[in-house]
Amino acid sequence: MTHRGGCHCRRVQFEVEAPADVEALDCNCSICRMTGFLHLIVPASRFRLVAGNDALTEYTFNTGAAKHRFCSTCGVKAFYIPRSHPDGVDVNVRCLDDGTVASLTIVPFDDNDREAATAALAHLTHQ
Repeated sequence: MTHRGGCHCRRVQFEVEAPADVEALDCNCSICRMTGFLHLIVPASRFRLVAGNDALTEYTFNTGAAKHRFCSTCGVKAFYIPRSHPDGVDVNVRCLDDGTVASLTIVPFDDNDREAATAALAHLTHQ
């Protein structure tokens, strides 16, 4: 299934190949908790930036491994490169356009025990 989405002002737009029935992670780390990001992690080959590369600004912190990219116009982070899957893309399910998600299951992710949580939820990387 091809899902389309983007930031609030639509300068940044993307397409992502993922199931219609989406399982998304709800991480309790500081940045995810504060921004309300719901994670849909896919291999980079299943993500395509359609518009807005020139509008993206990057933010890193802590280890610097995650590349948090957000629209420089509206400030929305519609996707980023996650520390857990540096060869993938993590799409914010809340930034997907209406109409292609048949169901949404939200799965808690405890960042306080990142290794155990990652191992337990390895099946959620949509290959």
